[in-house]
Amino acid sequence: MSQKARITGLVEYREGDGANITIRKGPCEVEESTLDVTISWTDADSHGSAALPLGDYKRYVASKAIQIDAAPAG
Repeated sequence: MSQKARITGLVEYREGDGANITIRKGPCEVEESTLDVTISWTDADSHGSAALPLGDYKRYVASKAIQIDAAPAG
């Protein structure tokens, strides 16, 4: 299930063995599975996505670098 979220601090991911890449601050969508989390975002005319290990994602949420939008009451 996809959730709306916001990057508010330093969040990085790595492609293969390359250097860490910073995800820009702003709105994003988060899709969580049992092993990892995919974060998707739009930046002007480009779209990006990154897979993070579940442990890294939970650390970013705990530190408030990623903030999950509250579900609407209903």
